[in-house]
Parts: sequence; C-alpha cells; structure tokens
Amino acid sequence: MATAIDMLTLQFLAWIDEAPRSYAETMDAWRTSCPRLSVWEDATIAGLVRLTSDERATVVLTDIGRARLRAAAGSVAAAP
Repeated sequence: MATAIDMLTLQFLAWIDEAPRSYAETMDAWRTSCPRLSVWEDATIAGLVRLTSDERATVVLTDIGRARLRAAAGSVAAAP
C-alpha cells in the first residue's frame, strides 16, 4: 500500500511531466519548510528529477522518474 508521501511524490512527478517547469516555478509550487514533506528534495536525491543546464533551469523527469510514474499509472489501471 502506498504511503501519503509516495502519493505526493507521484503527484509531483505527474505535475513535472505535464509541462515544462522552471526551477523557480517548481520551488513556488513545491517548496516547503516542513521536514516531513520534502517532496522536491526526496525526488532529487532519488534521481527522479533533474535540472537542465539551459538558462531557464528547467526541471525534468529522469528516466528513473518517468519509469516510476509509468509503473504507478500501470498499477492504477490494473486495479479492480
């Protein structure tokens, strides 16, 4: 069973996957001072997202992040 943190991470990954997101936009939407809700930090440490080196510093999914998002979508589709 997925935890609330896992679900929040999947929501974050789906949000990143929807459209190009700048680092500033991502921080505005997802930064928190709560040590129990460190979605951005956890996703970065786990290698699920990365910053591009362009002038906009775009946040993108890594191959690992994309695979995790697809796996989660597949498990939801397979549920009765």
